[in-house]
Amino acid sequence: MLDTVVVSRALRTRAGAVTLLGGLLLITSTAGGTPGAAPGTDPVDIAVGAGAAAGVGRGVGALADAQIPLYQQAVSVLPDGARDAVPSDALAVYLPGTRVPDPAAAVLAGAVGATPTTTVVVGPRAAASAAAEQHAWLAAGQVPGAGGPHEDLARAALLDLHSLTVADGVVVAGWSPRWRYVWPRDSAFVAVALARTGHVDDALAVLDFLAGVQAPDGSFHARYLPDGSGPPDDRGLQTDGTGWAMWAAGLVLAEVDDADRVAQAQRLAPLVERSAGRALSLVAGGLPPASPDYWEVAEGEVTLGTAAPLVAGLEQAAVVLDAAGLPGRAAAAATGAARARQAVVDAFGPTGYGRYATRTVPDAASAFVLAPFWAQPPPGAGAAWQASVPSMLRPAQGLAPGGGWRRDGVSWTPQTTLYAWVAAEQGDPAGAAHWLGVVERHRTPSGAIPEKLLADGAPAAVAPLGWSAACVLLAIDALDTARSSPT
Repeated sequence: MLDTVVVSRALRTRAGAVTLLGGLLLITSTAGGTPGAAPGTDPVDIAVGAGAAAGVGRGVGALADAQIPLYQQAVSVLPDGARDAVPSDALAVYLPGTRVPDPAAAVLAGAVGATPTTTVVVGPRAAASAAAEQHAWLAAGQVPGAGGPHEDLARAALLDLHSLTVADGVVVAGWSPRWRYVWPRDSAFVAVALARTGHVDDALAVLDFLAGVQAPDGSFHARYLPDGSGPPDDRGLQTDGTGWAMWAAGLVLAEVDDADRVAQAQRLAPLVERSAGRALSLVAGGLPPASPDYWEVAEGEVTLGTAAPLVAGLEQAAVVLDAAGLPGRAAAAATGAARARQAVVDAFGPTGYGRYATRTVPDAASAFVLAPFWAQPPPGAGAAWQASVPSMLRPAQGLAPGGGWRRDGVSWTPQTTLYAWVAAEQGDPAGAAHWLGVVERHRTPSGAIPEKLLADGAPAAVAPLGWSAACVLLAIDALDTARSSPT
């Protein structure tokens, strides 16, 4: 199957890649078709709807399998920091170990009438310079899983994150037009992934961007324009962003060298102080008000996806503010975290840490009350998280965002990779490897991690997706940490 051919692996030589391209161009010139795409499919996502709360995308309440195209297979890195989408039907060839298009392969593709990696004309010298810059960036950190079965996946995820970084501290969620914005939630996960892979300065820059767009009252809109000028639309505020910003600040600070820890804590303090102030006001009476969360839909009652990140954030705010020399504010954050935690346990514990406190609806947010989010998991949370899987499982063996999500056969890689990370943090390497394997087997032809997997496993929608790439890196890093820790 053509959608299993990857012509951009990191260690492939340039000569071998060009030779392979020639052969594959001849094959696909007669085979035709785009992996993951259905002819005539509208590239607008199917809207979220209610579905049955059990099964594997089949049975009562199930819908026909969704047919969503693959919008692009990767983002290429061009000279002078430019980026370009790699068409889904391209037989993409890059300079070894990079997302920089190989100029020789582009000439060959043009000669035989195939879709090249990019239509931007890039000279060999400029391409070599861009490749050297990307190599230098990779070398400045570490590739999790080096020498193991997940090294290639981790390297691809790092390349995905680098390709989505369009300016200092600005990591867009994806490259398709409706994803080419900065979501505070996604950026928080990316910052932690960058920090844990040795790119601490880049992680701090991501948090600087969030500090720059945050409102004085500590709130965040759903997403922002990459130039930091404000939100692109009227989606409105999303409360979980406030929690995720604090949570990421604490985890990034943990990766800072001891000698620089105080200075960087003080750098993060304004973002964390504003966030903590807003969070404390929201949970003053127990649970926060209803708000959209990572489902990106309006809600009439508070969800675990909103409440749990505020607890995680306030716990980390206490750490950051204490390190910054603000013990009084650190103590207030810690007290608020404990109060909010108890409110969440009291409300969501009886329904198995599902989406709502009023009824049992399994949800991927059950992961947010476990490590690496809450400092201590509440009683029964681990079992509830494991019990959420059957209702979320989809035909490609990935996960939907929740048991109440639309049953159209689509797996979502943000939640699938999130479960990989949480499994690794819970000491379940087999579980982590399982979820990583689902994603690894169904990447795009360039090896990028897509947002969605169709029922047949075809990669679909936007690719790469930064949130998924971040969770992949964090899962593999957690597996490395577990292996290196004394038993």
